[in-house]
Amino acid sequence: MKWDKLAGKRGEGYVVVQFGLLGLMALTPLVLRPSTPWPEPWHTISLAAGLVFMGGGLLLALAGVWSLGDNITAVPHPKEDAQMVEHGAYRLVRHPIYSGIILGAFGWGLFMHSGFTLVLALLLFLLFDAKSRREEQWLAEKYANYSKYQSRVRKLIPFVY
Repeated sequence: MKWDKLAGKRGEGYVVVQFGLLGLMALTPLVLRPSTPWPEPWHTISLAAGLVFMGGGLLLALAGVWSLGDNITAVPHPKEDAQMVEHGAYRLVRHPIYSGIILGAFGWGLFMHSGFTLVLALLLFLLFDAKSRREEQWLAEKYANYSKYQSRVRKLIPFVY
């Protein structure tokens, strides 16, 4: 069966997989604690980087929510009465909520010194890449100028991707 059918009419399947992966990421480092801590200076660097990434990710995701306002929806399919948003966090990246969650996930893996959680963060990135690809198909159908926005603003990593 094709993934688009499994993902649901409005992309509900992406959301289910997303929350399952986030739950697994939250619990894994607590259950699978590393038997030996990372050696210095990596232990301290990963703690500091993890905090920075989690904080930055939280700010970016919240800025995305704030910029979307009433346009926000839990599924990737845009609301019928939604307006295209290009201001605020959406000037920096096309999917700031996804980007913020990804950044926070990598930060969590670093903070918890969990290599497995970092692998899960990479899987989350791949999931959000696929989810955003489908979402952008719907956005391009809904908004005539979406392709111009796509050419100006990067998808998930500001200035890079």
